[in-house]
Amino acid sequence: MSALVDLARPKNMVLAGLTVVLGAHFGLAGDWSYDHGRAVAMQILAVSAFMGAGNAMNDIKDAMIDAKAHPSRPLPSGRITETQAIRFVWLLMLFSVGSMLVGVFNLQSKGLDWWPFAVIYVVAVMLMLTYDLGPKTKARGLIGNIAISLMVAAVIAYGAASIGKMTPLVGWIALVVFFTNLAREIIKDCQDMIADADERSTLPMKIGLENARMVAYVIVLGGLVCLYIPYWQGPFVFNQLLFQTPAILVLIMLNGPLYKGEDALVAARIRVAMLLGLLGFLLTLTM
Repeated sequence: MSALVDLARPKNMVLAGLTVVLGAHFGLAGDWSYDHGRAVAMQILAVSAFMGAGNAMNDIKDAMIDAKAHPSRPLPSGRITETQAIRFVWLLMLFSVGSMLVGVFNLQSKGLDWWPFAVIYVVAVMLMLTYDLGPKTKARGLIGNIAISLMVAAVIAYGAASIGKMTPLVGWIALVVFFTNLAREIIKDCQDMIADADERSTLPMKIGLENARMVAYVIVLGGLVCLYIPYWQGPFVFNQLLFQTPAILVLIMLNGPLYKGEDALVAARIRVAMLLGLLGFLLTLTM
């Protein structure tokens, strides 16, 4: 059992579940009810199980690589067999799909739009399958980066859609998450270019490190634009943009470390900026 838990990476599952709550909170503008909480709780389970299945699937595909790089992982260490891991993936996915279908029924019974909710889930499944299985976007550099970033952003949208609240604000926040995560994925590929040489064809390999870093910075600026729009066009007011000052400063100050090629530092700062941006949106809703 401990090996299966390790295979699913529970920390990632918890973070995914919390992201569902954030998406719902932004969709509701903080105005929760008991029914909302119950509906979101069911989809926390759906997304957490989905994330666990994706993590386990990734370990199955990378078992040979992990035998050298991470021999203590459940599969290369022999704590579980590949057959057991595959069955575990199926169990998690069946649980996840079941929880999603409960969400569809709940939305339909209340006369709310259920199709955005279902579409987001189906797209996420397709992205996960094509990432590790055919056509294996994981090995295709930028396409894989986009797939991962779409899946991360989709969790925000999924949380809002689970209670029928896909608002423009949720869309802009999901775009902020998408752009910042995409920039981070590209920078991580810069950092791992030598290690990935035999396994993947990444953007830095194709256009060079400096050009890839420049592309990442432009994508960061796209995230900043999306961060700004809810304070310009609503539902927030412009002076509330003050709550986003920490995230904005972290992002605009990436130029120096990028120029110096400090990829690990840049990747860490982008993650911090993403968290600060989400915190800024939470504070704006509270005030």
